[in-house]
Amino acid sequence: MQAGTDDLDRDAADLADGATPPTLSERVSHVFGALRWIAGSLVFYTVFFHLSVVRGSSMSPGIEDGDRILVEPWSYMLGEADRGDVIVLRYPLDPSVDYIKRVIGLPGDRVTLADGYVWVNGELLSEPYVDDVDRSSYLSTVIDEGHYFVLGDNRPRSSDSREFGLVPIEFVRGRVDLRLWPITRAGWVR
Repeated sequence: MQAGTDDLDRDAADLADGATPPTLSERVSHVFGALRWIAGSLVFYTVFFHLSVVRGSSMSPGIEDGDRILVEPWSYMLGEADRGDVIVLRYPLDPSVDYIKRVIGLPGDRVTLADGYVWVNGELLSEPYVDDVDRSSYLSTVIDEGHYFVLGDNRPRSSDSREFGLVPIEFVRGRVDLRLWPITRAGWVR
C-alpha cells in the first residue's frame, strides 16, 4: 500500500467527523510507506540517470557552478544529439574529466563564428540562452562525421570546441534535461 495524500485527506475527514485520530502505528506505517516510495524513486534515478555537480561557469546563466543536474545517458544509445542539446562529455584533451556544453554543430554542418554571432549552414543561429557573446572568436569549420561542435553558453569564459576542437560522438556521456539543485532553480534545462 502506498501512503499518499489520499490517506492523509481521509484521516483529516475522519477527524472532522469526530472519529478517533490514527494510532501511532498507523502514522508510522504512513511515514514508512512514504520513505519506501522516496527510496524507490532514488534507486530508479541512480540506475537510469547520473547525478552530477557542475563545476565552473561556462554554461551560465542557465547552469551555474554548484548546480546538481541529472545526466540521461540512454537516448544517445538510440540516436544522435540534436542541435541545442546540453550534454556532458569527456574532455577530448583529458578524457578522465567531464565537461558540460551545448551542441551547436552536427556531422556535416558548417559552423561559422564571427563578431559574437554563430551561423550554421549559412543561417544565423538564434541563441536566447547566451547573455554574453565573445566578439573575439572567428572560425569557420565543417563538422566531421562522427563528431560534434560544442560551445559553452558563457562564451567569454568557456573552454569548448573553439579551443579543443571537435568532440567524437563516443565521448558524449549523456543529455542534461533536469536541474535538481538549488531548489529555487530546479526544473528543466533549456
